[in-house]
Amino acid sequence: MPEELKRAIKTPGAILMGLGSIVGTGIFVSIAIATQVSGNGIVIAIVIAAMLATFNGLSSAQLAAEHPVSGGTYEYGNRFLNSYFGFTAGWMFLIAKSASAATAVLGCVGYLFYAFDVGAVNWLIVVAGLFLLLIMTILVSGGISRSNQANKYIVSVTLVGLASLVVVGLFFNGIPTRPIVDAFTDTSGSSILYASALMFVAYTGYGRIATLGEEVSEPRTTIPKAIILAMVFIVILYLAVSLTALQVMGAEAFGQTVDGEAAPLMVVAQTLSVPVIGPVITIAAITAMLGVLLNLILGLSRVMLSMARRRDLPGALAKVNPNTQSPVAAVWMTGVLIGLLVLSGDVVFTWSFSAFTVLIYYAITNLSAFVMPKDLRLYPRWIPAMGLFGCLFLAFWIEPTIWISGVLLIGVGLIWHTITRKGRGEK
Repeated sequence: MPEELKRAIKTPGAILMGLGSIVGTGIFVSIAIATQVSGNGIVIAIVIAAMLATFNGLSSAQLAAEHPVSGGTYEYGNRFLNSYFGFTAGWMFLIAKSASAATAVLGCVGYLFYAFDVGAVNWLIVVAGLFLLLIMTILVSGGISRSNQANKYIVSVTLVGLASLVVVGLFFNGIPTRPIVDAFTDTSGSSILYASALMFVAYTGYGRIATLGEEVSEPRTTIPKAIILAMVFIVILYLAVSLTALQVMGAEAFGQTVDGEAAPLMVVAQTLSVPVIGPVITIAAITAMLGVLLNLILGLSRVMLSMARRRDLPGALAKVNPNTQSPVAAVWMTGVLIGLLVLSGDVVFTWSFSAFTVLIYYAITNLSAFVMPKDLRLYPRWIPAMGLFGCLFLAFWIEPTIWISGVLLIGVGLIWHTITRKGRGEK
């Protein structure tokens, strides 16, 4: 019998865990990356990504409610499909979210350096990022209760900062109607689809609620409710912040803010020329990135724990510390994986790479929900069908060099899985 984790997260905590994973790199960095690709079309891309994320969120909710264990789609794929789909989901999750976590590390350092006027030298960014990662890994290794408490403070500070930016933007620049009009007149379809793929990753923090299913109390009611409420809130927030940024700076200038220090909303705040808002956004951005990093380390370590239980990863990673109720070995291995990607020092690369791999992950999520027996489903089958189609469609609008690399990594993972199955005597 594998060592079990403590069910300590209730609905408010689960919602905040989801928000802590979503309100961070996505809103403080990736909106500008997607704007660089699509210009004013970012407004449409946010809506397309939100629609797809809603389908995926509902699929994740019914899967997690029925099968509330650590591991997310890795476990769902194994249960409702087969071990190859399950392994591919786990493999893609580890790669995708390690890349997202590396983006959060680099984004946080970018805002810190911008705020304190530190030169954006690549090696210095990497060193600072690794130090920040070390601190957060130590925090998460202490267990879910401590991590949950830290997350509540982080999310609260972040939301106050973002609300301040939107209110100040409305006061000085008025209702942002111009970006909405420009979104339909100054865009191209291919760039919008590419940006939608990039923005989709920004929504997928709700999956952290599912991957922490073994630590959620009353999962059948708590998980669906938390995912749906988190999604409604985040769509409104993303649209409000992106429209404010476009109204203040314009699409071209806002897109260029990911170059150099990569502190987009800090540049927006400075453009507003309101003395107080700059420091408020800096603090909010830093806490947001820390919140994302904390939640990603949590989610990644739980998937790693689940894969180790099935011997798809070394069994030592399945150990749970009896005092902290934390999979400490898995947490530290997660920190090492993220650290390797931090060495790239490039937020655009890490985010784009994350986009393809996470779309494949959620394609398997939707496929798992689609084949669920009727008596276990909470929602009709057309929901996961739409999610599956949307994920596979958007995945290949990403730059070919990125998705080709992703396909090759899937192949490498499946070869490894085949070898381990044979080693266990499985056919």
